[in-house]
Amino acid sequence: MKRITTLAIVAVLFTSAASAQGFHIGIKGGANMSKVVGKSFSDQFKWGYQLGGFSEINFSKKFGIEPEVLFTQTNTQTSSEFSDIYHVSLSDLKDVKLNYLSIPILLSYKPSKLLSLQAGPQFGVLLNQDKTLLQNGEEAFKHGDLALLAGVQLNIGAFKIYGRYSWGIANINNIDDQDNWKNQAVQLGVGFRIF
Repeated sequence: MKRITTLAIVAVLFTSAASAQGFHIGIKGGANMSKVVGKSFSDQFKWGYQLGGFSEINFSKKFGIEPEVLFTQTNTQTSSEFSDIYHVSLSDLKDVKLNYLSIPILLSYKPSKLLSLQAGPQFGVLLNQDKTLLQNGEEAFKHGDLALLAGVQLNIGAFKIYGRYSWGIANINNIDDQDNWKNQAVQLGVGFRIF
């Protein structure tokens, strides 16, 4: 079912691109300041990175969509409450690193040639996780994530500068329902339109 949905999205995007007023592709990368929200984790943003590609599909001078495929890194740290909730022995606060293949699909509105306002969903696929967080290598995090993104982008010719916020709306806790875990991130970066 997931493959059929993915193929349908790709088909719609390429069909839209063929009839759109403009189609461009490029690369982008930058900082991913992230945290996992929940009692089990520290309430501090930690630095990570993001890197990938994007396409622009313009339907008019003002509206378009910008699908992206990004490798994103989420870094966080457990709080002292993690051991109390899950009764595992963490002698110290433990650093946790999650790597995602993120697929944002952003609606882009250009009030001017220089500025784009963007918003839309982001689908995430967990590529790896820390299997030492729980005993016996249990998987603590779900393999999929869903977030909403909103932000702005400056368009200086082929060069892009963007900033946006990502609100996780899916609970990524794969252990139980004692604590909801949701990704949040501030993403800052630059991009370059290849053609």
